[in-house]
Amino acid sequence: MDRPLNIVFVAATIALASASLAGTYNKQLSIGDAAPAWSDLVGADDQKHSLADFADKDVLVLCFTCNTCPYAVDYEDRLIALAKKFSAEGNKCGLVAINANKVKDDLLPAMQERAKTKGFNFPYLHDETQQVAKSYGATFTPEFVVLNKDRKVIYLGAMDDSPDGKKITKHYLENAVTASLAGRKPEIAETPAVGCAVRYVKERK
Repeated sequence: MDRPLNIVFVAATIALASASLAGTYNKQLSIGDAAPAWSDLVGADDQKHSLADFADKDVLVLCFTCNTCPYAVDYEDRLIALAKKFSAEGNKCGLVAINANKVKDDLLPAMQERAKTKGFNFPYLHDETQQVAKSYGATFTPEFVVLNKDRKVIYLGAMDDSPDGKKITKHYLENAVTASLAGRKPEIAETPAVGCAVRYVKERK
């Protein structure tokens, strides 16, 4: 193999290796990756929260959501029910909602009002810098990440197969949690999230 062809081969190999670092739908994380650490996210409870705060949970579910997306709103009751179920089943799984949007109706005061009105039974945190959402590759609201006891990613994507909740036939998120608590890998580890785009602030180049 002459030098030009060798260079092309090496470049292609590097490109393929880089592509394999991300998931099928998530372009930042893939299954098995270590969860990016985060800290000091202020919640609707006016307290600061960190990933390390949930060390007692065998499984942790992160939901990237917001106040203003109709899809996210459609999932609120399901999130409340899910957190209640987790609590009733030994409290080994935690649920945390994170809002990275920065429009007025998604800022902390509006989040606090929403959490109080709906009776959220899980932490609802504001990602003011948007860096947490970016580090997890969140692109839609709602979008879910499930972490196992070792805080490795075991599931990425949608909660279920029915955005409006009327015809749910597949509970992707719950199945992933159940599998992890049993020491197994979920049969379906990644699905495409469906919802509104996270409103990332455009950076000037």
